[in-house]
Amino acid sequence: MICFHCLKVKLESNSSPITSVLLLGFSDIGRFRLIFFTLLLVIYGVAVCGNLLIITLVSTTKNLHTPMYFFLTHLSISDIMLITDIVPNALYCLLVGVGVMCFRCCIVQYYFFAIALCSECLLLAIMSFDRYLAICSPLRYTSIMKMVFCQNISFLSWILSFLLVSVETVTIHMLDFCGPNIIHHYFCDLSPLIQLSCSDTSMVQLEITLLSIPVVVLPFIFITSTYICIIYSILRIQSHTRRQKAFSTCSSHLTVVSIFYGTLSSTYSVPTKVQTLKLSKVLSLLYTVGTPLLNPIIYSLRNKDIKQAFTKSIHRLSLF
Repeated sequence: MICFHCLKVKLESNSSPITSVLLLGFSDIGRFRLIFFTLLLVIYGVAVCGNLLIITLVSTTKNLHTPMYFFLTHLSISDIMLITDIVPNALYCLLVGVGVMCFRCCIVQYYFFAIALCSECLLLAIMSFDRYLAICSPLRYTSIMKMVFCQNISFLSWILSFLLVSVETVTIHMLDFCGPNIIHHYFCDLSPLIQLSCSDTSMVQLEITLLSIPVVVLPFIFITSTYICIIYSILRIQSHTRRQKAFSTCSSHLTVVSIFYGTLSSTYSVPTKVQTLKLSKVLSLLYTVGTPLLNPIIYSLRNKDIKQAFTKSIHRLSLF
């Protein structure tokens, strides 16, 4: 058994730069740890397989070679990147009780977590623009949403995410980290990571706030604006059948946006001092694990094209 109290005292008394961190993870759930480990492992497997299925179906089915499904594959890539960056280490923490990670690995984990998060925000904004053109300006849709344009704007969203997160991560890495090195979380999130620093973090926090504007705040405002226009256009449609069809084309995306931004805002808008440790972990689970799991389910269950492509693929496999 590890004496965590003795270890904590030893770590706090040491002012030398830290080289490793202790992730307490879910050490407080006691006998339910094995049950939660099994549940998290199943969720991880379903989420990865579901997103890989969408990528495979879109890549191999000609009917799905459209801008909407092209963006959906990038969203699935972002989801796989997000959940794979977080869950394996969380499972390790559940197995051993307390996870030990080198400090550089902690920074790397946050780096890829932030990239996946930023790219998801930007991709959801791009997808809302796609739905806006399809419903509000259908005559201009084909001329604007050409495949070259879709590839360029998707590539730009990834590049922007990599660049902004790189600037942020380098700034964080330049801080002095001299302990304690205990993180009361199951992954290296921004707030618990900065709390390990013994430097003045006010400028870093200001920089992070400014960098979050182009990748979180502005995309959310853009998505909200486009959906106001979409809903207004749908309500103007006189035919009930056409109105229902128009709404069904964006309902899946609207559901995903609501879940993602709802859980994200509830996690980062509430001050850290107000949140309890358990509440912080639960809210983080909703967008790091819940969103990658729900995205392929929502798009599969509410999309006839995906279901038809899946049925045809199963039929083709059964012939061999």
